[in-house]
Formats: sequence, structure tokens, C-alpha cells
Amino acid sequence: MESKIEVQSSVKIQNTPDLYKIVDLLNRTLKHDDLMFGLALDRDDQNNAVFTIYRT
Repeated sequence: MESKIEVQSSVKIQNTPDLYKIVDLLNRTLKHDDLMFGLALDRDDQNNAVFTIYRT
């Protein structure tokens, strides 16, 4: 069986020290709705982060 992960939306936001806590909370709360959330530093600007919503 093949698992497909689709990007639903992505946005660049200002990086803050506690931003990962929101992503962790969303992942724990909405995993049963087949949603997954990601956070990564922007490659071009380390002061920004890329927040992505995935459907699994």
C-alpha cells in the first residue's frame, strides 16, 4: 500500500523561538484527521520559517 502526502498550503512567517510548539500541538491534535504540519527555516532568510500543511 502506497502512502501519499499532499501539500495543502504553505506560508513563510517570521521565525520565533516557540513556533515549534504550535506545530507540535497541531500535529498531536489533528493527526486523526489525516493532517500533518511541518516547519522549516527558510533557505534564503534564516529569520523566516516555512509552515506547511500536509494531508496524509
